[in-house]
Amino acid sequence: MKLLAADIPLAPGGGYQGKGPLGLEGSGPEAATGIFNKFISSTVGVMTVIAFIWFIFLFVSGAISIMTSGGDKASLETARKRLFTGIVGIVVVIAAIFIIDLIGNLLGIPEILNPAKLIEDVSIK
Repeated sequence: MKLLAADIPLAPGGGYQGKGPLGLEGSGPEAATGIFNKFISSTVGVMTVIAFIWFIFLFVSGAISIMTSGGDKASLETARKRLFTGIVGIVVVIAAIFIIDLIGNLLGIPEILNPAKLIEDVSIK
């Protein structure tokens, strides 16, 4: 009897299962949209935390530059621009959620901030 490569079992008995929050938790489109919603929410949360850390870095480095400028007009202006850039950036990050919600309501998509519900509404039934 010949042993063929196709006859060798490669997968474990129950098949492969995903690991972590993007694993196979449940079945059907409800589970998939929930996982997608969690992924998007986590990604936005991480990006917001990174934006706040960057703001703190810009604010502290701008403040230190102002204190160490020693009356130099160019150095003082560079530090002020750094502070202004940081403040504008954090205001944009905070306002982004409200801007997206406003755009969604103007376009007639009130569930724009809930991608799982949006996908369920768009899917063919």
